[in-house]
Amino acid sequence: MSIIILNTTIQADIHKVFDLSRNIDLHQKSTSKTNEKAIAGRTSGMIELNETVTWRAKHLGFYQTHTSKIVDMKKPYQFTDVMLKGRFKSFKHQHIFREDGKNTIMTDILEFESPFGIIGKLFNYFFLKNYMKKFLLKRNEMIKNAAENNKING
Repeated sequence: MSIIILNTTIQADIHKVFDLSRNIDLHQKSTSKTNEKAIAGRTSGMIELNETVTWRAKHLGFYQTHTSKIVDMKKPYQFTDVMLKGRFKSFKHQHIFREDGKNTIMTDILEFESPFGIIGKLFNYFFLKNYMKKFLLKRNEMIKNAAENNKING
């Protein structure tokens, strides 16, 4: 199991950051390099508790689909999505928000495991964990920019 924990400080209201973090349209903009598109379930706007979204994206040269569901949400402090279908053996992403003066601290806790036993573990260690971290950092940069500059166009 791989775990990535990221903290991003954003100069914006917690409600704004929370909503931008679950905005499907903004997520698609932040993942333009992988041509990520929401193709089923919630495909635009803000995802809510118990809703699903199916993403189609090109990762590592292959088109893949990933269906996740929001299984827990406490506005504006946290939400959690888990994979229902996809390439991972397991995938859980906790999004946590807390106020710090005029800033919001956005914390991502991403836990995932690749299939294929020892080969999957080696792939995680040598490549996938860093790939996923860069993917999240790009997404967080887009959320930060949108929140601090009052625009989604990034």
